Amino acid sequence: MSVADTNVLADQASRTARPPLLTIRGVKTYYGNIVALKGVDLDIYEGEIVTIIGANGAGKSTLMMTIFGNPRAREGTITFAGRDITRVPTHEIARMSIAQSPEGRRIFPRMSVFENLQMGASINNAAHFDEDLERVCTIFPRLKERLHQRGGTLSGGEQQMLAIARALMSRPRLLLLDEPSLGLAPLVVKQIFDVIRELNKRDGMTVFLVEQNAYHALKLAHRGYVMVTGTITLSGTGQELLSNPQVRAAYLEGGRH
Repeated sequence: MSVADTNVLADQASRTARPPLLTIRGVKTYYGNIVALKGVDLDIYEGEIVTIIGANGAGKSTLMMTIFGNPRAREGTITFAGRDITRVPTHEIARMSIAQSPEGRRIFPRMSVFENLQMGASINNAAHFDEDLERVCTIFPRLKERLHQRGGTLSGGEQQMLAIARALMSRPRLLLLDEPSLGLAPLVVKQIFDVIRELNKRDGMTVFLVEQNAYHALKLAHRGYVMVTGTITLSGTGQELLSNPQVRAAYLEGGRH
């Protein structure tokens, strides 16, 4: 075993020595009579980047939205920082240091970049607004140049930066990112993933990443899960899943882009 492999294992052991920050057990979610999640079990430890990969319609985004209570888990439990949040209203979950950058960005297109960031900061009563604004503008210099520009006039990559920055304004302990690379040019995708890596490495940010670009996601993540039609079928370190023949055949062939 190489020194690098030993360091990775030691780092992983230190993370998992404590209780998980987020625990999901036996979660089932329905859309009407259709079962979208079929008893999902998942753990995320503080300081980790964890990704979940899978095909379109596998239930990845549903899982992320279920954490926020919309839709609500019909069975099972979701625990965050030792508290059962399975039945907690969505607006209360948002005040518990969990923030989401949703699929499709969902910025406020008629509001300026500055106003979008104010909306993110309002979750924690904007107590550190100036400090947090400076921080996200340092992370995303492009946003600083466009603070007074309407969100809807930004490029796709800039809108994704804004969606992540808006989430960061609430000072989350857990950051949920849903398809951050969707529809973006390769250079912008690299910039976004570099930011996620830096947030984790420098600030210890815990990140749960839903991503179709399996190669990039698994290269970035400490651990990963594979979801197929609402069920977790595989789990392991990012490197283990990258090397797994099943994962390579289903998600990685031709996927290095």
